[in-house]
Order: sequence, then structure tokens, then C-alpha cells
Amino acid sequence: MAEQTAEKKKGRRRKKSNNRLRRIPCLPLRGLTVFPYMVLHFDVGRQKSIAALEEAMINDQELFLVTQKDAKMDDPGFDDIYHVGTVSKIKQLLKLPGDTIRVLVEGLKRGRIVKCISTDPYFEVEIEEIEENDPEPGDLEQEALMRSVLDIFEDYVKLGNRVSPDTLISVNAVEKPGQLADIIAANVLVKIEDKQNILEAFDPQDRLEKLYGILTREIQILEIERKINQRVKKQIDKLQREYYLREQLKAIQKELGEKDGIGEEVEEYRRKIEEAQLPEEAYEKAMKELDRLYRMPPGSPEIGIIRTYLDWLVELPWNVETEDNTDIKKAAKILDEDHYGLEKVKERVLEYLAVHQLTQQMKGPILCFVGPPGVGKTSIARSIARALNRKFVRMSLGGVRDEAEIRGHRRTYVGAIPGRIIASIRQAGTKNPVFLFDEIDKMSSDFRGDPASAMLEVLDPEQNFAFRDHYLEVPFDLSKVMFLTTANTLETIPRPLLDRMEVIHISGYTEEEKLHIASRYLIPKQVKEHGLKEGSVQIPERVIRDIINYYTREAGVRNLERQIATICRKAARKILETGQQRVRITSSNLKRYLGVPIYRYEKAGQHDQAGIVTGLAWTAVGGDTLLVEAIHMPGTGKLVLTGQLGDVMKESAQAGFSYIRAKARDFGIDPNFYNNTDIHVHIPEGAIPKDGPSAGITMTTAIISALTGIPARSDVAMTGEITLRGRVLPIGGLKEKVLAAHRAGITKVIIPSENEKDLKEIPENVKRKVKIVLVEHMDQVLEHALVEVPKPKQ
Repeated sequence: MAEQTAEKKKGRRRKKSNNRLRRIPCLPLRGLTVFPYMVLHFDVGRQKSIAALEEAMINDQELFLVTQKDAKMDDPGFDDIYHVGTVSKIKQLLKLPGDTIRVLVEGLKRGRIVKCISTDPYFEVEIEEIEENDPEPGDLEQEALMRSVLDIFEDYVKLGNRVSPDTLISVNAVEKPGQLADIIAANVLVKIEDKQNILEAFDPQDRLEKLYGILTREIQILEIERKINQRVKKQIDKLQREYYLREQLKAIQKELGEKDGIGEEVEEYRRKIEEAQLPEEAYEKAMKELDRLYRMPPGSPEIGIIRTYLDWLVELPWNVETEDNTDIKKAAKILDEDHYGLEKVKERVLEYLAVHQLTQQMKGPILCFVGPPGVGKTSIARSIARALNRKFVRMSLGGVRDEAEIRGHRRTYVGAIPGRIIASIRQAGTKNPVFLFDEIDKMSSDFRGDPASAMLEVLDPEQNFAFRDHYLEVPFDLSKVMFLTTANTLETIPRPLLDRMEVIHISGYTEEEKLHIASRYLIPKQVKEHGLKEGSVQIPERVIRDIINYYTREAGVRNLERQIATICRKAARKILETGQQRVRITSSNLKRYLGVPIYRYEKAGQHDQAGIVTGLAWTAVGGDTLLVEAIHMPGTGKLVLTGQLGDVMKESAQAGFSYIRAKARDFGIDPNFYNNTDIHVHIPEGAIPKDGPSAGITMTTAIISALTGIPARSDVAMTGEITLRGRVLPIGGLKEKVLAAHRAGITKVIIPSENEKDLKEIPENVKRKVKIVLVEHMDQVLEHALVEVPKPKQ
């Protein structure tokens, strides 16, 4: 049987060799495929298509119709059309308004483009006409295939209702297999690709087989559509039935004098209220609202409001607490695992645990972590929650200016909800979580109220045991919550609010601390987050120091972590591209990963120059060095101050200038210099506002150095306030300033002697590298700050 089929196909191929070549106008169609034995009409509007029609009418009224691959293309080229189409006879032309021609054509036979002769003014192609093979009598396989296609076509017609019964009758009368396939494809197929696939099947038997597969797929799609329609209809019928039954139930309840089915819901709420174990006042409020819900008329808009309120009451953790971890050694171990350093914070948390274990009744403290960005204020709060075995809740206060964010809205307002504090407690599910108020120094106020004032009750242990949210209208106990807050500076926190918090300063890290943090925490964290295996990226200690010194200059470690992440990204790419197992970062190849160094180590200690002195400043992001420049020039004795200096800083400069005038002869300066000399003091980075009295001795030293011509030591920095008699007064932020000097490569720091008590906060390794000089008077400052001491004028 297989041999007979092969012989038949060979015979069909031999007949195709008799196909003749001819030149004929070609007309591309958009979204249409014409089959032989098919009569249809379409509109023609493109100039090339109209020219092809005119040429066809002049000759034998025949043209070659092909389908465009992209129907949206207005001017298709030879490669934009299918190369198999249908030779068609023009039966009728009808001109329509707007230069459009309606054409009625009849498909005659298949054709294949051999070559394109011209594309202008119309498509003219040379085609090979494909002669249709007549069916061989007695070909049982072909007859079986025709019956199968007819059967599946009948199933399609019954299932889809998309083909008229007349078409089915006419199809049953067709005896030629090729003609049968063409008629069915023209009436059934929707996709251009499917139609073109049938058109390009020159062998009738192949055509029928392809059509059978396409029809099978279409029937499967129709069956799925029918199931979907039945399911949707069934669902709609169910909804309509339920609606009808509900309406009947309402009518029955109305006749019986019962409420609108609210009884069952009220009982459910009553059960939840009993299980919630609400305090007495909250219980009475809940029962009162429950009674209102029961008596509410059906359809009242207040029903939804009461339901929401009752949901909030029963879902709050009135009596749910987590059990604290009482093992102080375990808590200390957790804190040490998560953070390096921060000894004051860890000590305070362990003290709280110890007292709480002894008393079992201690109220939660309110700790405020103050420090520059990136030093780990928020992450230490998470570690505290983990050490205490409590839930952790974080609320960012940056930009909060609406009091309702804290206290909630009153229920008289549409869309009222509780404040974010009550909402966070509900989310935590316990009444004793660790609650972090992040960025408390960045709250603001406007016409909607002052959230900072609303926070007074929340953060006062003597008041927050009965915190009243405007929405709840009943007190909620916040006394067992451990409140933590973070801030970059204390200056913008209102004094009454600050008074309720225990402030713990978290200063910047030293180079050694950053080294330990990077090796213990940051590198393993980033290696894991970038999908790398442990040990696949090796960063030695010396390279970490290079990253700290040459690519970061910050109080915290946030930028350090970003640089490590950059190395991990580039290492991941290199491992995938080269297939190597490990990437080792060295001082020599570090530039390939992080680029040219951003900072120069020890840039403060370059050259000794007259009139240039290094000062130390405290900012919200940590300590910083401050270059103060002073020059003198002929003039009338004016003191010019530039660099966005605040009033306090300007007054310090005036005090220092007066001190110099009073002691000019002792410094070897002409006592009458102010009559013919102007002094200009400038602090670079003039766009940044600067203020504070601690630059007093720095500006005074710079003016003396400029007037005497004696260079100031570039490896010396100083901070301190000056009086008119030359006394040096104490300043704040000493640790941050000394750390900034250490980062900048300063070897000697001059500070007021009254700040000696603050030296215990400075790490020992910094004290070993930076010599700290205590001074009480300006004369002592000059001894250490200038290359030589000014000699009195004779």
C-alpha cells in the first residue's frame, strides 16, 4: 500500500512539470486570500493596484492575486508578499466615490511567482501556473480522506453556527478533492497563515490532510469556548437565583417583623467581642455599637461604618503579648552577631532586659538613636527586636505633617481610619512590639495640625498607658511597647518631645571598625544577595582599607556597602563570562572594578601655607574638615566674611578680629594695620550654609597667619570657641570631629581643655594615631598651629 502511495505522488510530481510560465499583472491584497473556484469582491484604492487592474482589463482580464504578509503596509515590496497566489478573472468593475474601485473576481487556478519583472507603475511578475491534478478513479485513500474532511466539517458547522447550511449542501456536492479543500478553507479559516498554508499545498491530498488538522484544532477551540460560555451562563443563572431568593427572604422577614437577616451577623460579632477580652470601656463601646447595628434599618449607609469599626475593635491585640527573651547572654550574642561596636546601645538594651526580668512590670523605654546616615540606626532597632524575641514595627515619619497620621480621623468624617500607630499595632498582632519611629527629626506641621505635639502622648510613659485614637474613641495601652526613634540631628526635634526620649548618640565609625563591619557583615551579605558562592569573591584586608580610604569618605558604611556591591556585580559577570571559580580583588586591579580613586588619602596634610588653617565642623551626616582661608590687602580696615556663614559664625570672626587688634604688637603686627588693610576670610564650598561658634579659633589663627606671613601647619586641625580675651571655650560633637580629622589624615587636633571629659568616647586606635592637644588660651593654639610662634614687635 505504501509503495502504491509513493507511486501516486511520483505521478503527481511528473504532471507538475507541465506547468507553463506566463507574465501577468500582480495585485497584493490586505488581509484577504483568494482560492480557486472562489468568487468575491474587494475594494481597490492604491495607485499601483488600480494600474494593475487597468493592465489586466486591456489584455485578457486576468491578474495574479497574492496576500501581503503585513496588512498594515501601504507600499509593499516583492519580499513583503507571499509568492504563491491565485490567477483570477475580473468579472466586474464598479467605480466608487473617493477614487476607489470595487472589483468582483473569480479564482481560476494556483500560481507561483518565479521572478518579479517590475514594481512600477504596477507589480508585473512571471508566474508558474499550477495545473490541478484530476483524481484517479478508485483511489480509496483519497476518497477516505475526503469523507473524513466532510465529517469533521459537518461537526464544525453544528458546533460553531458560523457557516450556513447552504454551504454545507454545496460542499457535499463537490467531487474533486482539491476543490473540496479550497471551498472549505475559504468559508471556515480565519487566520491568513492557515489560508496561505492551504493555498501553498499544490497536491490535493496534502491539502486535505493539512485542512483536516486545522479543522481539528478549530473544533477544539470551539468546544473550549462553548464550555466557557456554559460556565459563565451557569454562574449568571446562579446569581440571579440567589438574588431572587434573597428578595423572597426579605419579604418573609418583613412579614415576621424581623430585621434584614442581621441577627446572625450580630451574634457572630458578639462571639468575637467575647473572645477578644476587651477592657471594660472598650467592651461597653463595642456592645453599644453592636446594638446600633442590630437596630439599624436595612440599606442604611451606616451599617458598613459600624461593621468596620467593630472589626477594628475585635482585631486589636488587647491582651496578646509575646514572651520576652529573658536570657541576657543569648540577647548579647544576637546583638554582637548583627552589629560590630555600638557598645552603648547594646549595654542599654541589656540593662533594660535585666531590670525587666527582675521587676516584670517595667514600662517600655523610649530610646532615640541620633547619628549620621549609614551608621546602622534602623538595623540596630531590628536587632533589638530579635534579641528581645518581639515583633518589629517600623513607621517612617519623614514628611509627616498631618496629625491624623498619629491620632487617626474622627468617625464623623467620610473614609475615617485609625492612625498609623494603632494600624501598626493591629498588624503586629501583639501589644508589646518593638516600635520604631524612623526620621523623627523630619516631621513638619501645617494647617492639618502638628504631629510632633500628638507624639507627646505616645512617647510619654506616664500617659501612653491610655492612648486615645480619635477613631477608636477608647483608650489603648501602649505602655508595654518598646518605642525606638532615629534622627540625624536633635536641632529640629521640639524640646518637649526630646525631653521624653533617652538620647543615645551613634557616631561615625573608625577605619578599623569599618574594616571589621565590611569583612564580617557587608561582604558576606552582598556575596549572598548577588547569587555568588561563599569564597567566590576574595577581598583581602588591605583592599578593604583601600576602598575605605580612596573610594568612601563618610561617617557610616552605606557607601562602603555600595562599593562592595559594585565589586560583586562585576565579579558575577566575570565568573559567568570566563568560567573561573574565584575572583580575587587586589590593590592593583581594584581600579578595574571601582574606577579611578575618588579621594586622596591624607589630602589635608599637603603643604604648609600662610593664611590656610584646617578647622573641624559637625554636620547632620557626621564630622567634617573645614578649610579656612584668610588674606590681607590694602584697604580701609574692613573684615570681609564669605562662604555662607551664619550669624554666630560671623560674630566669632568679629571677636577673633578684635582680639588680634588688641594684641597686634604681641604678634609682631603693626598696631595700626586696620587703618590701611582689609582682611578677607573665606570658607570654601560657599553654597553650603555654615554656622556655629566652634570655628572661632580656626578663623583667628588663619588671620594671624595671613598678617604675620607665618605658615600654618597643614597636618593640624582645631576646634573651639574664642572670647575677646583669647580664652578657648568648649564645643560639642568632639568625637565626630576627631573621627573626621582622622579620616582626612590629620596627625594633631587642638581642642578646648574643658572637652577633656569627652575624650573617653574616642576609640583608642584613633587616639594612638591622632595627637590631641588640650588648650585654654589662644597663645597655646598658635604654639601648635603655626610653624613658628609670632615674635612681639619691638
